[in-house]
Amino acid sequence: MAKEGIKARGVKREKLVAKFAEKRAALKAAGDYEALDKLPRNASPVRLHNRCKLTGRPKGYMRQFGISRVTFREMALAGKIPGVRKASW
Repeated sequence: MAKEGIKARGVKREKLVAKFAEKRAALKAAGDYEALDKLPRNASPVRLHNRCKLTGRPKGYMRQFGISRVTFREMALAGKIPGVRKASW
């Protein structure tokens, strides 16, 4: 499980990206790169990293479900994800 501070940092970055999205798009369209440089670094969407919503694990993230592969497997085997079953052939 990820440290709470790491998870909080990610949430803070998400809020900052959302806050500056319009301003960032307008500056990019105008080609004003000096003004873009003056925006906070964490306002850039490139700095975001996908993490598991339940555990905060940064690796093995499954976009379709928003959780890591480990959590996905546990939940799928427990029948907590609708429409997902273990394959057998």
